[in-house]
Amino acid sequence: MFSIYILTYNEEIDIAACIESAMLSNDIIVVDSCSSDRTVEIASRYPIRVVQHAFESHGMQRTWMLESIPPKHEWIYILEADERMTPELFAECETAIHHPDYIGYYVAERVIFMNRWIRHSTQYPRYQMRLFHHGKVLFTDYGHTEREVCQGATSFLNETYPHYTCSKGLNRWIEKHNRYSTDEAKETLNQIQQGSVNWRDLLFGKTEVERRRALKDLSLRLPARPLLRFLYMYFLLGGCLDGRAGLAWCTLQTFYEYLILLKVWEMKHLPTPSLDTSVLLSEKSTHGEVTQADAA
Repeated sequence: MFSIYILTYNEEIDIAACIESAMLSNDIIVVDSCSSDRTVEIASRYPIRVVQHAFESHGMQRTWMLESIPPKHEWIYILEADERMTPELFAECETAIHHPDYIGYYVAERVIFMNRWIRHSTQYPRYQMRLFHHGKVLFTDYGHTEREVCQGATSFLNETYPHYTCSKGLNRWIEKHNRYSTDEAKETLNQIQQGSVNWRDLLFGKTEVERRRALKDLSLRLPARPLLRFLYMYFLLGGCLDGRAGLAWCTLQTFYEYLILLKVWEMKHLPTPSLDTSVLLSEKSTHGEVTQADAA
């Protein structure tokens, strides 16, 4: 048996279905980022643990959760509220935790959008670290999301989990990705200025995770990135085969990339307002603009 953590923030629409899918485990912990809706009220109806902790970042929230809320079992699985555990995945997890050579497993998501599995343009199978031995994996921040730090060998599971990425409507998706784009812009600027492309992983990476991360680092340096991403997703990956939902998905991702580029431009070119009043007064004095109110 393994424990299941569920991360939430204003998830009243999804939380009940998520918890019920996870009830195959006898230890479920909801870690809520101080929701303002009925998430905690709904979660508290179930025989599970519910803990609240103010959100700082995705990596820090996961690390705090793992260090501060001990699970009943040595192995744990991380779910987000718009994802679901399946009986098939749970059974494979039960088998995998007994393998002596690995401390963690990556699991692929199936993005569900407009009531359809977006198989092609989402780079399926796209893996996330979800099942691991407690104390062997921590997380750091990367852009708007997180990256795992593993203390041992890892592997991959065959079963997947559904991810209802737009279950709370397009308004919520746009609001969330507007926030995400700010963090991505900071990471993009940092990577361009200080990072580099790992060509070995890009060309000869042993796993999908290594190749995908190297490809992202390369994509940050390409001109016309939003347009290139649309062409890559819709034609090269086959998003056109995902029908109307595929076209909508690729368009939204293109908009997201463009938003990141705009915020990168802002960070590079727009001045940062100074809160130092002495500096402001000095600048006004230099230009002969000090008023009587300023002097007072």
